[in-house]
Amino acid sequence: MSEVRGAKAGYHHGDLRNALVEAAAELARGGGPEAVVLREAARRVGVSPTAAYRHFDGQADLLQAVKDDGQRRLAESMEAVIAEAGPPPGGDPADAARARLMALGLGYVRFAVGEPGMYRTAFCRVGAEHEKWTREGGAAELRPGDARSFRLLVGAMDALDAAGVMRPGSRTGAEFAAWSAVHGLAMLILDGPLHDAPPPQRDAIITRTLTTVLDGLTV
Repeated sequence: MSEVRGAKAGYHHGDLRNALVEAAAELARGGGPEAVVLREAARRVGVSPTAAYRHFDGQADLLQAVKDDGQRRLAESMEAVIAEAGPPPGGDPADAARARLMALGLGYVRFAVGEPGMYRTAFCRVGAEHEKWTREGGAAELRPGDARSFRLLVGAMDALDAAGVMRPGSRTGAEFAAWSAVHGLAMLILDGPLHDAPPPQRDAIITRTLTTVLDGLTV
């Protein structure tokens, strides 16, 4: 029996892996990580599951690929808000560092609200063998090796510290405190009591949360 059953438009021979990831990402957008099923992704592309298994070891392998794609899209959303805001007037490094952290937080929440399925997939648990965290010491050295969004946050914290505006003793682990606050806010909007908040009120809450995080870290 043929392994290719009339592949859909857009699939080109030799690019099956990317086509499967794109199909799986569409599944994630509609239903989060639970919707990412290898057989369904193969069906949408128009190939047999056997062909799909030549590119992925199994369900977890495909889900990891979609998770990586979600992390990439999250980072792009954060970078896009930085680009939209542009540099603050005056060229002061402290103002630039503050504005960068605010923009990163806004881009983070914007992605969560706009792409809830991919956002959930970007942070789903795939399996211990797929985790890429490293520990070289205490909590301050814990790093997710595949999360560009986290590295952007670390860079923003380093910029605040280099500009001399971070409160004494606040640098160690600051990225985890900020990440927890913004991630928690995103989940309250997606699944909690803020889900039905009117957009103006929701935006005010987002700004207040990001400002509180910034004020707690800087002088």
